[in-house]
Amino acid sequence: MAKGILGKKIGMTQIFSEEGVLIPVTVIDVTGNIVLQKKTVETDGYQAVQLGFSEKREKLANKPEIGHTSKANTTPKRFVKEIAGEEMLAFEVGQEVKANIFTNGEIVDVTGTSKGKGYQGVIKRHNFHRGPMAHGSGYHRGSGSMGSIDAARIKKGKKLAGRMGGETKTIQNLEIVKIDLEKNVVLIKGNVPGARNSFVIISNGVKQDSSNINPEALA
Repeated sequence: MAKGILGKKIGMTQIFSEEGVLIPVTVIDVTGNIVLQKKTVETDGYQAVQLGFSEKREKLANKPEIGHTSKANTTPKRFVKEIAGEEMLAFEVGQEVKANIFTNGEIVDVTGTSKGKGYQGVIKRHNFHRGPMAHGSGYHRGSGSMGSIDAARIKKGKKLAGRMGGETKTIQNLEIVKIDLEKNVVLIKGNVPGARNSFVIISNGVKQDSSNINPEALA
């Protein structure tokens, strides 16, 4: 991860390209990304920039949080993440990182927390096939055989019913369709992980060679 920005998933919509092609896009608001700290090899052993996103009321923050963010002349943040890579060191503490860190057509990876589904059975959770639905059948949506008799126990890794969703997921190689610098939003082709209003991380694609910072972003 050489460059990146934090954001909030607003929802999905659709736009038309110049050729008239309908493109489904996810709208991500990136307003208020503040550099809270710069980490260098000399002081921390690695290079990274700590970003803070989404203001938190001061009464909900503890003294260490307030002291840390005050060094950047900003308020406590709800979402704080590090973006590793020396390219991000071009930004100074207290500076705002805007949507123009990326450009139209750039390929990015988006990381978020998937929607929580609660406790689910094996058909929904692991795509198991169901049994016969006839009245005489004693097996409909169960998990089936637990394994060999010899083990006399359930082996580790057995796919069973349980809590589904609420996991950190990354979708790679998504295209940035449009950067709206006036509203400070990024429109990304397709869907990204997470529910509406959830936090996400947009970073340059690890499988792409696109780590350079847009010079206009430093202005």
